Amino acid sequence: MLRFAPSPTGDMHIGNLRVALFNYILSVQREEPLLIRIEDTDQERNIPGKEKEIFEILALFGIEYQEQQFQSNNVRFHRAMALQLLQDKKAFNCFCAPETLEQKREAAKESKTAYRYDGACENLPAEAVIDNENPFTIRLKKPEHPITVIDIIKGESTFAPDDIDSFILMRADKFPTYNFACAVDDMLADVSLIIRGEDHLSNTPKQMAIHQALGYTKKIEYAHLPIILDNEGKKMSKRDDASSVKWLLEEGYLPEAISNYLILMGNKVPNEIFSLKEAVKWFDLKTLSKAPTRFDIDKLKFINREHLKGMDPKELSRYVGFADEEIGQLAKVFLEEAGTLKELRAKTGAIFAPKNVPDAFKEGYETLRDLTLKAPHFDDFDAYRDYLAKNSALSGDNFFKPLRILLTGAEHGPELGEIYTHIKNYIKEVVK
Repeated sequence: MLRFAPSPTGDMHIGNLRVALFNYILSVQREEPLLIRIEDTDQERNIPGKEKEIFEILALFGIEYQEQQFQSNNVRFHRAMALQLLQDKKAFNCFCAPETLEQKREAAKESKTAYRYDGACENLPAEAVIDNENPFTIRLKKPEHPITVIDIIKGESTFAPDDIDSFILMRADKFPTYNFACAVDDMLADVSLIIRGEDHLSNTPKQMAIHQALGYTKKIEYAHLPIILDNEGKKMSKRDDASSVKWLLEEGYLPEAISNYLILMGNKVPNEIFSLKEAVKWFDLKTLSKAPTRFDIDKLKFINREHLKGMDPKELSRYVGFADEEIGQLAKVFLEEAGTLKELRAKTGAIFAPKNVPDAFKEGYETLRDLTLKAPHFDDFDAYRDYLAKNSALSGDNFFKPLRILLTGAEHGPELGEIYTHIKNYIKEVVK
């Protein structure tokens, strides 16, 4: 079993989507089921409807899964296992007030030392182990030996007991912390490989310590993906528009192109342009770079343009708001200067929209418009152009500028002959 475990606390970002794609690919390659686990136990941060959005995005990107689960449905197991750890004396109740802990953290900061729990409640008398009167958390006892994480991408990392510390398993509200819920759920689901971002690398030894304390001995493989940087070389923030999958889709980037780019980033691939299905055949976690990778929106636009070029014209026509193969071919004419569906919609939409004509060209525009409305049908652009030139007495820029605006709604663009080929059957509608 592999798992993708997003939280419904905001828009899905490209780092999450990258994790989902890699989990899907590996689940297909290894012929193991994929579980989608919505980690919704942080009730204060959950945003209603975000879990539905997650599943819609997964479907849009062709990420198939065999099981889905809400972490909150497993809380009874989290509580039962926390109690088991207490009874086995591998965990203990902590009655330290949040204010007291905060003071100790501040003291550590002032002394420029790393804060570690000082074991204040670890050896309380037996009667304090179960206390329903005062609020308490449950902490795991610090492991006695270092824990080594063997990572497919990062290699080997060893964490000392002090690095892992006596961390909290259950909060005072009787809900599990991220690490405890995650470790228990992975154990219950019999997960064999965990693929996630490298920001979780420090969580992994804690989750391994939980497994050890619970007597779970199955070996789980790990792969922590390098972080994604912005154009300035800083960690990409959720505040960056381009980090949001929803924003990229709204801007007109195709799911196929976004997938292509996220798999390509920091990777050795046989071809630069490929589909998700093709990637399944050759993808290998071991070829991923260990170094952070930079997100380049211009590179994504190039890849998007290549996917648009290869799209069936009728399908492309629907994407830009029509249902005609000819309009799909028209959209492809603009791909030298447009790289997203949003840009293509603007280009094709301007052809059929009322035209904004500069004063200098209004007279010529009206003349050519009236002639076109009265003209016979011309299959050939040269014949259409010659007819207008002959009957308008216009020449040079006074002819070609108004003509371009008439046919495209813009003063610059692709060859008019190319455009005319695809709009000739709609010419009266274009100039009306």
